[in-house]
Amino acid sequence: MTWFNSCGPDRFYFCRVTQLSLLRLLTTAAVMGEDTLTMPQAWSLYDQLLSDPRVAFLSEPADLDRHLRKLTKSTKPSPKLWADAYLAAFADTAGIRLVTFDAAFASHDVDALILT
Repeated sequence: MTWFNSCGPDRFYFCRVTQLSLLRLLTTAAVMGEDTLTMPQAWSLYDQLLSDPRVAFLSEPADLDRHLRKLTKSTKPSPKLWADAYLAAFADTAGIRLVTFDAAFASHDVDALILT
């Protein structure tokens, strides 16, 4: 939260994939340990995030599928690429920066901030 609190008036968006990922992680004992939340508690925390005027849910941009198809032309089986390609296409199509802990995005052609 230190990074988030230092960002000033910048806007932050969830899409459906990031929303579900957050909810899943908040309810996963291997991630949260003794702070694991129930599903209603996870929704409550998500709602608290959305109550911050800097945070919003962003619907899919109209041209997302075209961008996603461009990023998923590999002829090799790549089951782990789908979600990354979706997030990269979403950010590119919406004209927003992707903020992630996933260093693999450094190799994608997307405006991304990799948190460490």
